[in-house]
Amino acid sequence: MRDLQGSFGAFSYGVSEFLRVSNSVLPAKVFRRSVPELTTGCRTASGLPIQVQILGGDPDRMAATALNAVKAGAEAIDINFGCPAPIVNRHDGGASLLRCPERIREIVSAVRSAVPPAIPVSAKLRLGWDSCDPIYRNAEMAVEGGASWLTIHARTRIQGYRPPVFWKPIGEVQRAVGVPVIANGDLWSVDDFHRCQDETGAIHFMLGRPALADPGLAPRIAAELGLALSVVPVLPWSTLFRSLVDRMGGENRVGHGKSLARLKQWMNLAHQFGEFPHFAELKLVMNLDELFERLDRLERQAA
Repeated sequence: MRDLQGSFGAFSYGVSEFLRVSNSVLPAKVFRRSVPELTTGCRTASGLPIQVQILGGDPDRMAATALNAVKAGAEAIDINFGCPAPIVNRHDGGASLLRCPERIREIVSAVRSAVPPAIPVSAKLRLGWDSCDPIYRNAEMAVEGGASWLTIHARTRIQGYRPPVFWKPIGEVQRAVGVPVIANGDLWSVDDFHRCQDETGAIHFMLGRPALADPGLAPRIAAELGLALSVVPVLPWSTLFRSLVDRMGGENRVGHGKSLARLKQWMNLAHQFGEFPHFAELKLVMNLDELFERLDRLERQAA
């Protein structure tokens, strides 16, 4: 998916799924297995730079793990203080650290000190655990620890992904901390982007679920920012889905059931949050050949 999104030319960089650092330091081989871009100069095949993200609460293990990530090829490290998943929060990771500002500084500082000066270290935050007020102190602590930039999701941990989002504090943090701040959260349309831009004054934006729900959204926003060379043409879902499967090894690879499962995850998200209309007809299909046969037929009927 990072490779596919990168092929649109809209994003400046992508971020890997986080690797959780719990009871032991993660070795370099774990990063090479989990973040395949590390073997190709931290770039996808389409040329998108990828930053490695780690998550955990122990400064020493996080620092040693970050150094191993660099040894594996990482060119930038992001620390996740935003994940709201209960299992992560119960094990001293993600958004649970939002209640401990000094620990945020300690973890960022430990990672910053462990990796070479040329490797940027950033932090992903939410506004707070159960209120928005902690973001000001937490952002200050992350910057004191040495964060090169911050990404802020405009919700609390208790909200999870439920509305509303609160963009205004992101702008207030941006004006206070002296490092770039990336605005994130519910940028589902170009209109949402403009509202976020107006409320935050931000010039950097992160898309997650909206980029999957509407693959043309990131290019449209990039065009508004003057970043995209051209707006990507609207592609049929069948073309997009085939492109993802090809990037996972093709329809005939051994174990292509994983490709089918990933594809259904994308279809479900695009159905829930976007305008993909065929999930009900495809969710029980058991192989890729049948899925694409049905999808092609449905798209022809719709046309």
